[in-house]
Amino acid sequence: MKIKRIIAGILVAATCGLAMAGCQSNTTGGKLIMATEPGFAPYEYMSGNDVVGIDVDIANEVAKELGMELEIQTMDFDGALLAVQQGKVDFAAAGISVTPERQEAMDFSIEYAKSKQVIVVLKGANREKIAVQMSTVADTYVTDDLKKEPSRYTKYVQAAEDLKSDKVDCIVMDELPAKEMVKGNDNLEILDGEVFTDKYAFAFKKGNTELEDKVNKVLQKLIDNGKVDEFTLNHTK
Repeated sequence: MKIKRIIAGILVAATCGLAMAGCQSNTTGGKLIMATEPGFAPYEYMSGNDVVGIDVDIANEVAKELGMELEIQTMDFDGALLAVQQGKVDFAAAGISVTPERQEAMDFSIEYAKSKQVIVVLKGANREKIAVQMSTVADTYVTDDLKKEPSRYTKYVQAAEDLKSDKVDCIVMDELPAKEMVKGNDNLEILDGEVFTDKYAFAFKKGNTELEDKVNKVLQKLIDNGKVDEFTLNHTK
């Protein structure tokens, strides 16, 4: 079923604060601290006890180029955004879309990836209750553009479980994580087409231009020499 028909049917029918207390940015001490939410494969996800993924590979290259050690702190997505705004980490990388609203609260690196927003559904189900990850561009789209109140989740795995149990009817989310979700669930599918396209960047505390400029130089190098494409391929095979 096509996206426009689904949307037409839809129209008809700070946990981080405590967890991050006392954690401060430490770029001068040889560590580059990154906040992320590791439930967003292939960009960041858990492999055993390690956080891996496209963003992690990029961040490791950035740290190496800057002669620093990457430290990863995991938290909910909105917590990662809050942590970087408060300067408790050096940057956040979690498939973060650049929006005008976020640009008022944070600074961003150059964009290193594009992602289509798609709709994941349970095969054969109705499409009325929408699920999103809290504070994402999908959340904003459903709330502001569709004028609907979605079911909000801190992690996509929670939304997927509710989708499979008919508590929600569809999830609006990024294409690559959607493909990973469907790959592991035979009863889920991605609808044809796309809702909209957005772009990803690293987020920095407002005014942290020194670090941002250094990171941008490395990011541009990784884009130009094909390493970002290589990292993407490695995690989407």
